[in-house]
Amino acid sequence: MDKQQKKELKVFATNIRIETIKALGHLGFGHVGGAFSIADTIAVLYGGMMKIDPKNPKWADRDYLVCSKGHAGPIIYSTLAMKGYFPKEELLTINKPHTHLPSHCDRNLTTGIDMTTGSLGQGSSLAVGIAAGNKLDGRDNYTYLIMGDGEIQEGQVWEAAGYAAQQKLDHLIAFVDWNKRQLDGTLEEINDYSNISERFEAFGWHSVTVNGHDVEAVWNAIEEAKKVKDKPSCIVLDTVKAKGCSFAEDTANCHHITINEEQLKEALTALEEQLAKEMAE
Repeated sequence: MDKQQKKELKVFATNIRIETIKALGHLGFGHVGGAFSIADTIAVLYGGMMKIDPKNPKWADRDYLVCSKGHAGPIIYSTLAMKGYFPKEELLTINKPHTHLPSHCDRNLTTGIDMTTGSLGQGSSLAVGIAAGNKLDGRDNYTYLIMGDGEIQEGQVWEAAGYAAQQKLDHLIAFVDWNKRQLDGTLEEINDYSNISERFEAFGWHSVTVNGHDVEAVWNAIEEAKKVKDKPSCIVLDTVKAKGCSFAEDTANCHHITINEEQLKEALTALEEQLAKEMAE
C-alpha cells in the first residue's frame, strides 16, 4: 500500500464516522460502540478491497458482506451512501418509521445489504452458506463476515467454523471485532475469549490478529488471507469500542446510547479536526 492509498482509506474511515454520528445524532440514540469500532475495516473493504458495483448491487459475481453483528448497520449504511448505493439524505431516516435503514441490517429494505442479520451467531452460518454456494457455482468472489467478540460465545459460530474448514472455503474471510466489551460488561468479566485466533486455528482456519484501526494492517491481512489455500481465514481486529466518538470512546456503557445536541457537536468537532489533519498529511 502506498502513502496516498493509506491516506485515502484513513480519510474515508473518518468520513464514514462523521456521516454515522450525524445520522444517529439526528435520531438521538443508536449503536455507536460496535459500529464505530469497525469503521476502519469497512473503509478498507469498500475503499478498494471488495469487488462491488453500486449501479448493479445484485451483481452475482460481487463480493458479499455479512455483518453478523447487525446492530453495526449504521456504519455500513453510511458507507453504502457514500459509495452511491442510495442518496446520503436517507441516512437521516435511520430507524424511523417507514425507513429503508433499520437499526439492524435488512437485505429486503436496504440497497447494498447482502444479508439480514441481528440475531447474533446466525450470520456466521449464513456467510458460510453463501461462500459454499458460490464455490459450488464455480465463482471466485469472496464472502466477508463480521462478528462481534461477544457474539462468538454463540455455539452456532463454532458449528459454522467447523463446517467451513471441512469444506475448505478459502474464499471466506471473517473478522472478529475484538473491542473487549459486549452489551452488559467486559468480555473478561462475562466469558473471556481473548485467545480468539488460537480458537479459530484449532478449528482449522488460518487466523491472525491485527490493529483494527490501522487500515494498512487490515488491508495487508486480507491480502495474506487471499493467498491461503483450502482454509477459511479469520482476522481478529484489536479495537477500541466506539473508536472516534469523543464522548463514548472506551467508556463502560457505549453499546447503545442516547446522543444529545452537545455530544453530537463535540463528536463532530473532534472528527472534523481529525479529518483536516489526515487531509494535510
